[in-house]
Amino acid sequence: MGFMFENLDVYQKAVDLAERVTTLTSNFPRNYHFLADQLNRASVSVAANIAEGNGRLTKPDRKHFFVIARGSVQECVPLLEIARGKGYITDSDNSEFRSSLVIIAKMISGLINGLDNRKD
Repeated sequence: MGFMFENLDVYQKAVDLAERVTTLTSNFPRNYHFLADQLNRASVSVAANIAEGNGRLTKPDRKHFFVIARGSVQECVPLLEIARGKGYITDSDNSEFRSSLVIIAKMISGLINGLDNRKD
C-alpha cells in the first residue's frame, strides 16, 4: 500500500464500514434519500478524516482530524437508529453496524490517546 494510513486497521475497518453503508442505503426509499445521503456522508467521513489526519504534520492537526472522525462515527448511531425505526434496516443490521462503530470509535480514541502520550 502506498500511504501509511492504509496499513492502519482502523482505516481499513472504516473503509469497510463505508462500503457496507453504501450497500445498505441503496435500498432506502426515494423520499428518504436525505437519510441515506447523511448516513453515507458520515460513514465516508470516518475513513477520510483518518486519512487526512495521518497526512498532517503536527500533533494538534492530526488530533483535530481524528476527533472529527470519531464524531462522524457517533453521527452514524442516530442515523442508523432512525433507519431501523422506519423499517429500512433490520434490528440485526443495526446491531451489527453499532458493534462495528463501537470498535472503530475505540480504535480512533486509541489514535488520539497515542498522540497525547507521544513525546516529540
